[in-house]
Amino acid sequence: MSNIAYKSDFTGDPKQHDTSKFSESMTGTCLCGSISVTIHDKELFGEKPRGHFHCANCRKVSGSFVSSNMAIEKDKVTYMDKNGTLKVYDDWATGSGKRVKRLFCGNCGSPVMSQPDIFPHMYMLKMGMFPRIPKPECESFAEHRHDWQGKHDGLKQYALIRGQKKLGE
Repeated sequence: MSNIAYKSDFTGDPKQHDTSKFSESMTGTCLCGSISVTIHDKELFGEKPRGHFHCANCRKVSGSFVSSNMAIEKDKVTYMDKNGTLKVYDDWATGSGKRVKRLFCGNCGSPVMSQPDIFPHMYMLKMGMFPRIPKPECESFAEHRHDWQGKHDGLKQYALIRGQKKLGE
């Protein structure tokens, strides 16, 4: 057992952030703090299109077995790049064949958002950068889920793309 003591905010315990603090907006940052993203939405913790994405590209970008994203209109988001570290990767290896711009911090490597050409008015925000993650409402590419993952009860499960064929249909 380690004797290392951690500051209470170091681990980023989301329960220390009451959701009522985010009634108008919520700001998150990349790991080094160079990039900040603010969601301006009074319905942030209401019914928003957000979910877990199991496609290979989203998994690679997240560095995990799933990517937690929120699709939101661009006019409800502001972002700042105070140190000029925002980088873009143009991903053309997508199921639609259309480009997805993948934005990340060139300093710390944190994923920030995706901008899919098929939804030009939307950002896909990477929810891991925010102090609280609203409950997901669906899983996309659920048929790509690993067998050991199990299922998330209460979430709509789309075989591939959100809004299309559900898993098991």
